[in-house]
Amino acid sequence: MTQSTLEHVHEALTAEDDSRACRDIPDEACREQPANFLTHVAALAMTKTGDGLLDPKLVLSWLLTALGSPASLIGLLVPVREAGALLPQLITASYIRTMPRRKWAWVAGSIVQGLAVLAMAAASLVLEGTSAGLTIVALLALFALGRSICSVSYKDVLGKTVAKSTRGTATGTAGTVAAAAVLTFGILLATNLLPRTPTTIAIVLFLAAGLWLTAAALMTSLTEDSGSTEGGANALITARDNLKLVLTDCHLRRFIATRGLLTATALAPPYMIALAGSNAPDDARLGFFIIASALAALVSNYIWGRLADRSSRKVLILTSVIAAVTLGATAALGVLAADAPWLVYALPACLFILMIAYQGVRLGRSVHLTDMATPDTRAAYTAIANTAIGLLLLAASAFALLAQTLGVSATLLAFTAMTTLAAFTACTLDEVQ
Repeated sequence: MTQSTLEHVHEALTAEDDSRACRDIPDEACREQPANFLTHVAALAMTKTGDGLLDPKLVLSWLLTALGSPASLIGLLVPVREAGALLPQLITASYIRTMPRRKWAWVAGSIVQGLAVLAMAAASLVLEGTSAGLTIVALLALFALGRSICSVSYKDVLGKTVAKSTRGTATGTAGTVAAAAVLTFGILLATNLLPRTPTTIAIVLFLAAGLWLTAAALMTSLTEDSGSTEGGANALITARDNLKLVLTDCHLRRFIATRGLLTATALAPPYMIALAGSNAPDDARLGFFIIASALAALVSNYIWGRLADRSSRKVLILTSVIAAVTLGATAALGVLAADAPWLVYALPACLFILMIAYQGVRLGRSVHLTDMATPDTRAAYTAIANTAIGLLLLAASAFALLAQTLGVSATLLAFTAMTTLAAFTACTLDEVQ
């Protein structure tokens, strides 16, 4: 693609005027802005597509069930994936801090993820039962470690290479492209044009692994200036210093509180799926819910990205309200229409709306954290926020006990309360755009 073509595509996606085109980035990155912007879009679209094809909440859960793995191992998939990607970041951030160009950390993390998914695909072809479950869960832990490296480095790389007013647009565009690919996958499954067999899912995982490895190769071409490397010599000392930020920075505390309450949007989908009960075969539900999740990302990612570039605070407020209303309505359906045959269609519709809010939460929190931090504090803010959320996600195992004791609808009501409170805490955040 020629430089002029890159510039035209960049301008079409961002609609930026010259006065805002290079905010908060070095001069060299400004000159390379079109190429850097589109590199981010392409690489992130690939990894987001891989995430959708892997999806522990849906795809891996179905795969382990089909392979005869015990329910206890299937229940570990989401906690291992989510907490495993967040908890190591307080330590890994200090090592990444020693790297003048942190794109190489992202490249390494993407390679680790690709190889882990490649091994999962191979394991699903040759193993069954408990051995398949143990192997895939262990590989998912390795995958999560690679993801943690990418997560803690990405906001720093994004902040150095893409202008402040277009960061949400870059991630939102990538999410839209990925959602279209995952939506196609869901339609093929729901219509049985793609056979719902472990072998088919294994082939899809091989494809996902290739996407991560290709994204790693693409990101090596990113133009990134050298950054500050102070404070990265001792991981434990850096971790201690990072923790002090929570005590001294009230805005960071409010952000962590808001993000923590909004974890309800990530935790709720398995419980919404559980409400479908026996109203539809598991195979059919897999296609319906993948379609709902992917379609939500497709129609909302770009819009949320553009809105977040204007006010990430307002995005977090709005998504909190949408999530609270949707979760409350879903809980009511679970009580008033638990045995209704149409529930199998109503629940994917509820999931669709919740996933619209979830996509807004992801984009809003990412842009807000990137823009509220300075280049020198961005990696530390990312690490401490993600570590705090990782601990909260581990504690979220208590919701499984709540569901077992009081029922799924009661759990969804608890999530409704969390997102309602998040709307109030989000109002206390500063405008950072």
